[in-house]
Amino acid sequence: MKEIRDMLFDEFDLPREVFEGIKAAGFTECTPIQALGLPVTLKGGDIAAQAQTGTGKTATFLITVFDRLIRRTKPRHAGARALIIAPTRELTVQICEDAKLLGRYTNFKVLPVFGGIDYVKQEQALRSGADIVVATPGRLIDYMKKGVFSTKSISMLVIDEADRLFDMGFVKDLRYILRRMPPYTKRQSMLFSATLSYRVMELAYEYMNNPQEVFLSRENITLEEIDQCLYHVGNERKLNLLLGLLKQESSNRILIFANTRTGVEMLTRKLKGNGYAAVGITGTVTQKKRLQIMQQFKAGNIKILVATDVASRGIHVEDIDIVINYDIPQDPEDYVHRIGRTGRAGKTGRAIMLACETYVYYLDTVEKLIGEKIKANWAREDLYEEDLAKPPRLRRKSLPSRRTKPSPPSKARHMTAKPRRNRSPQRRKDR
Repeated sequence: MKEIRDMLFDEFDLPREVFEGIKAAGFTECTPIQALGLPVTLKGGDIAAQAQTGTGKTATFLITVFDRLIRRTKPRHAGARALIIAPTRELTVQICEDAKLLGRYTNFKVLPVFGGIDYVKQEQALRSGADIVVATPGRLIDYMKKGVFSTKSISMLVIDEADRLFDMGFVKDLRYILRRMPPYTKRQSMLFSATLSYRVMELAYEYMNNPQEVFLSRENITLEEIDQCLYHVGNERKLNLLLGLLKQESSNRILIFANTRTGVEMLTRKLKGNGYAAVGITGTVTQKKRLQIMQQFKAGNIKILVATDVASRGIHVEDIDIVINYDIPQDPEDYVHRIGRTGRAGKTGRAIMLACETYVYYLDTVEKLIGEKIKANWAREDLYEEDLAKPPRLRRKSLPSRRTKPSPPSKARHMTAKPRRNRSPQRRKDR
């Protein structure tokens, strides 16, 4: 295991524009993933890095991209030179925002490409040109097939949250894009994933130039800045304990996770019924609505956000004070993703987990993954709060009143019910 030493950004020979952007963002000391990754990437090497959200991985690849683009002059009439692939629209937007912050003193144009917004406008933006394209696989492939976007001029490739791309079924899309990239000897590639599984590394070795593996020790898979604790609670009192925990909190942003969409909907309704301005976000929420919710959450207009794991993949918000696992995740890696939303970039945070009899069986796998026992707290009786939310109203179909006379059948129905008999020719003749 390579020793991680404290490093400052001024130790690197960075272009003035890049260094000024780092200072403007308030960064001085490298995070562990930056201290391990930047010495490799700034020399042009490929890396496959284990890094979950909140560790500073985005700055690692953005600083490298800016450094390379500045040092290498752009050929005439060349297209985009850097391509960053991300699994979700929200993450794509967040990367672009970070790029604007770190690259404020550069003249590079950064363009997000993802579904759910005007197709023609995005096409026009691509045709007008960009230095860095940040895209989700589906929409990018659409433009590639249409001839709007070409990978011929790409000299830098970043694959962010590779494990999520696999989980969301983008494997074929990824291979489609990678097969149309310049040879890996003619570009620099960086891959980031919360875990470097076999399938992730198989992709890395196939499409990257002898990537150096960069990863933190298992002891650091969860951030040291996060204070983790759990409460054992029965199903019937689980909501009451959550309400009690929220009552004693004065935090600005709270993120609550449930395992199912119905769980998110129930919690959102219950919290609203108890006076909390909570908003739920699931995979069924439209893209436009999700972006609006995330903007309001970032701005502090929404204090409590309730989400599923699928919906949370694009949540990249600074200064989340507490992450509450209302349900223990069935996949232990989801726990790492969840609590990584707090304690970001060296800041402190807290993660609370409610272990009920339904999901307590997954606690052991979580603790094995993070390599430690989560501190268990005993909930005092006065910590349980009464649920004041009214039960949901059941929608009933309106029945006709007994006093209301049924409407007479229409002529068409009458004719259908009693068809007219045809008279035989013989009978008409007799008359």
